[in-house]
Order: sequence, then structure tokens, then C-alpha cells
Amino acid sequence: MNETMILHHYDNSPYAEKIRLMFGLAEAPWQSLLSPVWPPRPNLDPLAGGYRRIPVAQLGADIFCDSSLIATEVAALCQRPELYIANASAEAKALIAQAEGPTFFAAVGSVPKGRLLGMMLKRFGPLGSYRFIKDRAGLLKGGSSRQAGPEQSQRLMEALFAALEARLQQQQWLDGEQPSLADFSCYHPIWLHLNCSGRPLAAGAEVQRWFEQVTAIGHGQRREIDQAAAFAAARQAEPRPLDESLSSVDEPLLGQAVSIAPADYGTEPVSGTLVGAGAERLILARDSQEFGRLHVHFPRADYQITALD
Repeated sequence: MNETMILHHYDNSPYAEKIRLMFGLAEAPWQSLLSPVWPPRPNLDPLAGGYRRIPVAQLGADIFCDSSLIATEVAALCQRPELYIANASAEAKALIAQAEGPTFFAAVGSVPKGRLLGMMLKRFGPLGSYRFIKDRAGLLKGGSSRQAGPEQSQRLMEALFAALEARLQQQQWLDGEQPSLADFSCYHPIWLHLNCSGRPLAAGAEVQRWFEQVTAIGHGQRREIDQAAAFAAARQAEPRPLDESLSSVDEPLLGQAVSIAPADYGTEPVSGTLVGAGAERLILARDSQEFGRLHVHFPRADYQITALD
């Protein structure tokens, strides 16, 4: 691992937990910059242009949005091919889609409201809980994702547990005999569910065994840094050269001023010049007096591009 990645995150973020466990698998060093649980995020907004979701990763002047793309970067940095979605089996990809699709929101929706509120009050206090609820209430507005009701959420969680139990009765890990992207992608919604409920895991014996094994992987070599260090890393670097594949897709907006936003939830757009458009990645160039040029990377899937006047 030639470079040390900065992860902008907060400790209770489930998608950040997915990435932290990947560092643990690789026993890799990484830099942790804790962000506020809700916007604004002074450590991150100037770099990512107001991107709403957490985590965000940083390598110098390159900023990576969405855990799916961050996983690709971690796989490359740490030379861990098992963390590439392209290397997952069809069965593992189906489990990932199940866990990170509707089941992700069901992880919270399946917790009784009184218990969920009690956990929030314990963690954030009355004012913080109000701010958290208000912020998260707007998270799905304008996007394609929908929150299931309590009964459907419970069924979705039970379906995930059943699918995992069946898979783990055949093998130690979800995609073979070693941990991989599938394990971390399916683990973090369950981790979120347990954090929200404060109750022990109610699942089959194999799921419980597997959950404990994933937890034991840990987070690798974490080192805390401050905002000034992250800003200095961006200021002192140039974006890495663009790969030829990022101009291989017929994208009429390439070179133009655009905004890019998630299509499913947290749909706040980021504006800049579209300098890269490949089959799996979009890259915006953003210029500022403070940092010079930054490249902000997004996945192609589930993101939409809009031309700016």
C-alpha cells in the first residue's frame, strides 16, 4: 500500500464500518477524520462540494464518494482482489444487492419506534436526537429509495437472515473460504440494526458465528488526523492522471459544466466540469482558490448527471 487513505466518517456510520473492516482485512494503515453526524461538515464540504453521504475517502486531491467506489479504491491500494465487486460470484452479488437495497433501510425500520428513540436519546441527547431525526427525515426526499413500514421491514430482515444462514451452512464465508466484499456488504446493515435496537443478534447459529468472525477482523491501523491535515493533503497534491477508459464512453456532457447527484437518496448535487466518464465511474473537476484543482469521483450506477446552464 503506497498511499495512506483518509476516510471522512463518523463511528456509527454503517457504510463507513464496511470500509473500516476492509482496512482490517488488509491490516492496512489509514487516516481517520471524524465528521459530524449531520451536515454541515466543515472538514468535508469544501473538498466534496456538498456531497451529502458518508463516508468519503481522500487520496491527496482525489475525493471518492460512495462506499462502492471507495471499496474499489481500497482493493487497488491494498492489492486485495476479493474486494472488487467484479470478482464476486453471482450468488454473492445477489446477497450484496439484497443487503444494500431495501434491507438497508429495513435495518432501522424493523426496530420498534420507542426503542429506537430511546437509543437516539442515549446517544445524542434530546436536542441532538431532534436534529438527527429532522436531518434523516429529508434523506429520502427526491430520490428513488423508499422506507418500508415496520412489518415489511421485519420481513426483509428475516429474509436476509434466512439467505445468509442458508449460504453459511455451505461455506465459512459468503463467497468462499475467505472473507470478501460480500461479507462486509452484508454485515454492515445488521451492525446498524443491532446498534439501533441495542439487542443481541436474533439469527441462526451460522449467521451468529459469521457475524462474530467479521467483527473480529477489526479496523486495521487507524490513525486520527485533523481537518488541517486533510486540507493540506489536498492543497499539496495534484489529481492523479485520468485513465484512458474515462473517455471511452460516449458521453455528450464530457468537458461541460454539470452537476452529479445520487438518484436513490441523499440527492444533493455536486457541481463542476465533467472530465472523466467511464463505464463505472464519473469524475468532476472542481477548482477553488483554497485547494486548486480537485477531482471528485462518483460511481456511474445510481448517479445522475445534469447539464448546467
